[in-house]
Amino acid sequence: MKKLFAIIAMVAACSFGATSFVMAQEDVAATEVVDSAAVDSAAVDTAAVEEAVEAAPIVEEESEGVFKNLKTKYIEGGAGFMSLVAIALVLGLALCIERVVYLTLAQINTRKFMKELADLVAAGKIADAIEKCKGTRGPVAQVSRKAMECLDSNDRNDIGTIERTINMEAEVQGTYLEENCSWITLFIAMAPSLGFLGTVIGMVMAFDDIQRAGDISPTVVAGGMKVALITTIFGIIVALILQVFYNYILSKVESLTSNMEEAAQELLVMSVKSDKCKK
Repeated sequence: MKKLFAIIAMVAACSFGATSFVMAQEDVAATEVVDSAAVDSAAVDTAAVEEAVEAAPIVEEESEGVFKNLKTKYIEGGAGFMSLVAIALVLGLALCIERVVYLTLAQINTRKFMKELADLVAAGKIADAIEKCKGTRGPVAQVSRKAMECLDSNDRNDIGTIERTINMEAEVQGTYLEENCSWITLFIAMAPSLGFLGTVIGMVMAFDDIQRAGDISPTVVAGGMKVALITTIFGIIVALILQVFYNYILSKVESLTSNMEEAAQELLVMSVKSDKCKK
């Protein structure tokens, strides 16, 4: 599963770079088409030219959309830093989706599972309880399996050993739940940082233009300032998107951790009540 998401992330990053190149080529091709059309239109009468000019803004307004605006702003922001921000978004989303899928599959009906497990333990069917834990996914089932294996043994079936086993397995499962979360926080911090870096470089470009022109005019400063603002905006947007996913992942982790704590208490109670537990 993790390798699959890693491959998807790398393919998406490469595809995004190829898409940027294709969009740039499309802009060049479109410019060439417009130039050739301008040459051919010299033979058209004045009335037809005026009609085409009046209709052009309408067609252009209809063709513009969100994707086209994003593509335009992406190109204007500079392929270098905008590509880095886009790669941070793709990799961060891949990790977020992997965590969401993993945590969603790890969730079970804890109360129903523990009730069925308690019935098996009360009936003395410890082997059946172990098999039930093995056939159930999620950290609660894994913690319960360790407790049942201790209860079914002859040298680890005292309540102290069972409690230590439950605590150690809960720590292990908690580590599995939080896996890759540090990488997600890295991309959350990296995206706006890359945007701010683009801002600084855009400001340097603006001052270089001012130095070459020898004049502080809006036209000279606008280019560098535009690059600076666009990279900052995209970096912040990427960070906000990843932050929403990250908070959702944390809520899922907290829910599963709470379920494990509740299950641990019930496991200790059912172990004490069992005849196989050394008091």
